[in-house]
Amino acid sequence: MDYTQTPGIYHRKIGDILVTAISDGFIDAPYGVLQNIEETEAEHILEESFQIAPPRISVNCYLIQSADTIAIIDTGSGETMGKTLGKMPSFLDLINIKPNDINSILLTHMHPDHSNGLLDVDGNRFFENAELVVSEREVAHWHDDAAMSAANESQRERYFREARKQIAPYMDRRKNALGEVLPGVRAIDLSGHTPGHTGYFLESGKHSLLIWGDICHVPDIQMKKPEVTMAFDTDPEAAVLARRRTFDMVSQDRILVAGMHLHFPGFSYVKVEDGAYRIIPESWSFEI
Repeated sequence: MDYTQTPGIYHRKIGDILVTAISDGFIDAPYGVLQNIEETEAEHILEESFQIAPPRISVNCYLIQSADTIAIIDTGSGETMGKTLGKMPSFLDLINIKPNDINSILLTHMHPDHSNGLLDVDGNRFFENAELVVSEREVAHWHDDAAMSAANESQRERYFREARKQIAPYMDRRKNALGEVLPGVRAIDLSGHTPGHTGYFLESGKHSLLIWGDICHVPDIQMKKPEVTMAFDTDPEAAVLARRRTFDMVSQDRILVAGMHLHFPGFSYVKVEDGAYRIIPESWSFEI
């Protein structure tokens, strides 16, 4: 008997822009990725939230379609991070979008679960016709030989060398993630998690959405305790500041958000509650 689950695809209109959340899969992470929290407390929070412990981290991408463009925000991990990831291409195919249909790739940053889908299994561009939008600070960081030398061997291979490999075929077709990068889409500096970590603010008519990248990885924990950082934050203190600023902004202005590691499909609101934050997933709907 086939027990294949329903595909990870969800459509949401933002004015005249169609945003499609596409699951690339998930990562079952060890407690060791969480910093500034004891394992027992992390386990308690997850269990109280009825979540899998140790944390299961969703990996999402977001397709943007308008009259002007077909773009994708982040590319997932390709076939580089195991069988629970790399699902995005098959889901694209299910909605009749071919890689060559996409004319812009917007990267939040260049960690492997976000940018390793840039290449196919043969090392060629997966998105043959796409321009790459990415922060120049992000590109400079992963090409910094001094920073790479200071990292341990695992980091050098997993992050620095892999980032350089993935972006190499796109180096002559890239654009800095600064200001309006597409009609109705504005790049937002959310640096901290990485030096060029970028969010994308979509606006159409009276409707808006902030796709905040990796502002948080384990929402059930980091909403309650924003000071919890990740082992792979480039600048943990700056990541915490960016997280708090973003949480404060979106809660005060009641901005709809989506995130690469929010529970799929990720469309949510943030509320200040009891001196911390609470994430409120948007109600699911058949309507587009």
